[in-house]
Amino acid sequence: MARAEADRVAPPGPLTYEEFLAWCDEDTWAEWVDGRIVMMTPVGDRHQDLARFLIGIVDVFVQWRNLGVVRFAPFQMKTGPALPGREPDIFFLSRERMRILRPTFLDGPADLVIEIASPESRLRDRGEKFAEYEAGGVREYWIIDPDARRADFFRLDGEGRYQRILPGADGIYRSEVLPGFWLRTEWLWQEHLPPTLDVLRELGVIPGLPPR
Repeated sequence: MARAEADRVAPPGPLTYEEFLAWCDEDTWAEWVDGRIVMMTPVGDRHQDLARFLIGIVDVFVQWRNLGVVRFAPFQMKTGPALPGREPDIFFLSRERMRILRPTFLDGPADLVIEIASPESRLRDRGEKFAEYEAGGVREYWIIDPDARRADFFRLDGEGRYQRILPGADGIYRSEVLPGFWLRTEWLWQEHLPPTLDVLRELGVIPGLPPR
């Protein structure tokens, strides 16, 4: 369980990123922005459900295909020397780029970042983080907004700018960074999210598992 915000008092004055990492621990939900520590607010029940669901299907798919690793908050990602240190809800790093994974943070951009928007984070996810992830080179960025029942998917184009990619007419988004992975957006808005094993069966990860 993440440590309550009140239990961690940020040091006074600006900090270098190295000082921030030394202060921060694995139970602290915080980001480093322009030398300041920004404490993150607790997430809600729906956010937790969606995070659990997405981590479950993405992580197992990545392991099955031996594509790389999946990490989730609280784990730092610093996309560039002049950019903030953020804690994405979920990120994927490809096997070919494992050299940038450090014990306590990712020293460079992930290949895929997923942010689950809340009323408190919506502007940050669509504004500051959008610009930072684009500038830092995160190849694919998903913003899942359960309150608005909206899922936006962005990919970097040849000029390093994000282009929004719409799901197909069938409501399915197919990832470019995770070849073979697809997401039926209607799953995200169900009152009870689909069982992880059912989704993995649809993705072909566990074809031999009998239906429920």
